[in-house]
Amino acid sequence: MKIAVCIKQVVTRDSLLRVDDTERWVRDVDAGFEMNEPDAYALEEALRLKEQSGGEVIVCSAGPTRVSQVLREALARGADRAIHLESDSLAVADSLTLAQALAAALRTEEPDLILTGLQSDDQGFGQTGVVLAELLGISHSTIIMEVKLDLNGKGEIRVKRELEGGWFQWVTMATPALLTIQSGINQLRYATLKGIMAAKKKEIRKVVTDSSVESTQAISRIYVPEKEKKTRFIKGTPSQAAEELVRVLRDEARVV
Repeated sequence: MKIAVCIKQVVTRDSLLRVDDTERWVRDVDAGFEMNEPDAYALEEALRLKEQSGGEVIVCSAGPTRVSQVLREALARGADRAIHLESDSLAVADSLTLAQALAAALRTEEPDLILTGLQSDDQGFGQTGVVLAELLGISHSTIIMEVKLDLNGKGEIRVKRELEGGWFQWVTMATPALLTIQSGINQLRYATLKGIMAAKKKEIRKVVTDSSVESTQAISRIYVPEKEKKTRFIKGTPSQAAEELVRVLRDEARVV
């Protein structure tokens, strides 16, 4: 089975973020970077499926040169090869633009299964995997908690979806298919010294994308939450003032 995993490099959660001069993103020079957590669980699930059925795991990521860091990390954990869509603009692109680039790179690979994280820790659209499946013309299922391979030779998979209110749903799907993986589906493995050394010899194929492509959505402004102080006088009799105060705290301030 050939499994492709889409991973993203995001700013580490404990980084001290500063807005850049354009006020449309954060200053990269001030931030540390790591693999997007839901994508790490998708990678781990792909490696476990490979251990069950054989085949290969291909990791794919889009962004500037620094993205090679998470690709090397994925290779060290056990992925077989990597694809790097090298582009500065794709690092902050919207779901459609990113999915179009990923689709172009993965279409020739013809994977049996594509795994992505449920959403990214930075923008959190939760749409890239779904749009990618549509562009490739394959079936998809989201918020996956468990994956079981077909043991009857029908080329199917059985997946467990998380629904609202503590409910779950089992779905049988034909391959090729795309799944968006929920965090916590498995226990992540660490890269071993042997894996780190082996990763240096594994292939990272670079794909140059069209740098003139612009996102279909644009970030207008990023800013630190603004604080302001206001004083509000509530008039009326004591009983009227008390009733209005309760209403304000309940409906407007939402503290009771």
